[in-house]
Parts: sequence; structure tokens; C-alpha cells
Amino acid sequence: MSSSVAPVLQGLNRIILGKDEQLKLVLACLLARGHLLIEDIPGMGKTTLALALARVLGLHFQRVQFTSDLLPADILGVSVFETATSSFRFVPGAIFSQLVLADEINRASPKTQSALLEAMEERQVTAEGETRPLPQPFFVIATQNPAYQLGTFPLPESQLDRFLMRISLGYPSPDAERQLLLERERRDLLAEIEPALAPAQLIELQQRVREVRAAPALIDYILALVQRTRELPGLRQGLSPRAGLGLRRAAQAWAFIEGRSGVIPEDVQAVFAAVVNHRLITAAEREGAATSAAEILAQVAIP
Repeated sequence: MSSSVAPVLQGLNRIILGKDEQLKLVLACLLARGHLLIEDIPGMGKTTLALALARVLGLHFQRVQFTSDLLPADILGVSVFETATSSFRFVPGAIFSQLVLADEINRASPKTQSALLEAMEERQVTAEGETRPLPQPFFVIATQNPAYQLGTFPLPESQLDRFLMRISLGYPSPDAERQLLLERERRDLLAEIEPALAPAQLIELQQRVREVRAAPALIDYILALVQRTRELPGLRQGLSPRAGLGLRRAAQAWAFIEGRSGVIPEDVQAVFAAVVNHRLITAAEREGAATSAAEILAQVAIP
């Protein structure tokens, strides 16, 4: 494992127990300059994970609780009239943070959900006729309740595509849950976590991830996987070119975490499900095809 990221994972593992693979995916998503969607039932540690990540990386953190009456201005910001100067002053919203937690994003209306589209893609916000850049680094973690729970609005495809990865933490192992019950509350332990990296160092690591080599044969493998999704009759649509670019960046980040200077097929396979499952729409329903990623990997030969 890369010595640059080992302290980060060590700090996260102190808070989130028994989820090594998921934590590596979270870090890979951040290093690839993507955004993360976590889908799970309440109480699985989604918010604690976001708090731990902000703490271990020294990032400015803001949490937005998405509800049915949340307005776009509550996220982006609003202009306030000041009588002393007889002018309007823009008050930035929670989106102007380095790590933003969009908690229960699918409980807000589609109009409010769409307020994140420009911020997540362009890393800027246009409000009151002016475009304002967001701080760097900028990372959105959104949590989503399962669609069968009451009061949820399904995320449109355009919103889902803004997330590089979707993961689920799932139930802890019996040993991890026993340790969880025996020890102090995880939120109390957060205060003891020291930052392992500074924001400037994180930006440097993100730049180094871009320099991880992807050989032409590896690019052919990614193209074959993307093309296969467009040929399967059971899918309404295949992966877009943006998804292919995201898959390459995620594989570069995974290779960097593993301490390699070049991407190998196993790196692509490690991130493939997290990158593509929420983008694969079946012909019969709008839910992500949970088993399609494994099937596609099995059908495409490794170069």
C-alpha cells in the first residue's frame, strides 16, 4: 500500500470497523476527484464516515439535511440586503465547503436535488447572475435511503451520473459489531483523530493519481467493458463516455493506493461495480442492475 495514504486509512479504520474495502473505495473516489453516493438503511455509519473523512484529512465540513421543504437557496446561498450599505451581499450556502455531506439526498424534491448538478460537475456555483468557484479540494458525499422507504424521491439519471461511485456499508461482521458495543461511541473517538494530511497535500495526491500510467492494452480493456454494457439486451442504456473516463480515473486511484505506478486489470475490476452499478438501468425497471457488473466482468476477457 502507498505510504502516502496508509495513515489516512488507518485513521478511518479506527472509526469505521471491519469495512476495509469500502474505505479504500471512498478514498479512491476522493483521489480520483469524484463524488460518492452511499445507499444504506439508517444507522449504518454513513454520517460518521463523512465526519471521520473530514477529520482525518483536515477538510472544512458542512452537513445539509435534505428534506421535502429544502430549497436550492438553502444549499447554494442567498443575497441579503444590507441597509447600512444599501446593497445586496451574497451569503454562501453549505455547498461552499471542502467536504459536503448531502444527508438523505433522496428526501428532497427533484428541483432541490438539481441544485447540486453544476457544483458537482463544474466545481462552481452560479447564483444571482454571478459564477463563484468552490473551494479546493471539493468532495460531495451523499447518503440515500433505500427506495422502498417512505418519503423518498428517486434520483434522476443526470444526478446519479454525477457520482463517480455508489457504495453500501452494510451490516458489520459479528466481531466488528461486538467491538463496536464494547468501546466508546464512535463520535467520541472522532475528537482523538489527528489529521493525517493537509488539504494542500490531498490536492497534490490527486494530481499524482492523474499521472498513474494506463497502458493502451488497459484502455482497450476498459473500452471493451464499456462496449459490453451497450450490447446487453437486458439494459435500457449502456455506459456513457463520462462513465468510461470515471472508470479509468477510479482505477488509477486504486492503483495509487496499492502503491503501483501503472494500472493493471485487477484495479479496474476492484472499482468496476462501485462505478457502474448505479449507471446500469435495466429495460424492465429503473433500479440499478445489482448483478450486471459481475456478469460483465465475467464476459469480457482480460488482455
